[in-house]
Amino acid sequence: MPKITGMKVKLYVMQAATGKVLAGQKNATLNRSADSIDATSKDTEGFWKESMQGFKEWSIDADGAFVADDAAYGVLEDAYLNSENVDVYLEFPSGAKYEGNCAITDFSLDAPFDDLVTYKLSLQGNGALAVTAGE
Repeated sequence: MPKITGMKVKLYVMQAATGKVLAGQKNATLNRSADSIDATSKDTEGFWKESMQGFKEWSIDADGAFVADDAAYGVLEDAYLNSENVDVYLEFPSGAKYEGNCAITDFSLDAPFDDLVTYKLSLQGNGALAVTAGE
């Protein structure tokens, strides 16, 4: 099974039905979790708890170097300022995509005296995360 590096995974922001890659992006983390529902009952064997998966949620955390004229960053900026959700996807070299609608919950800029201006971004999934297989 081929291994890939994270530098080949890109975060895209949708604008007018077209995905725009987020320029300067360095890191991205896709977080997925589910609630645990206790399904233990009187007929559970051996005094072992039983669990089942409940509601799921997802989010994306990303950071990178700020690029002033980046179209994708502009879409995020407008959406954040107007309290709107955005459609995004993470794309892998194989073409596999993780995509969905998100609320922007953190959007920070860091401007150190002697280094690049950078951003941090947290996107909280709104509804289902769609997964499409690559080629």
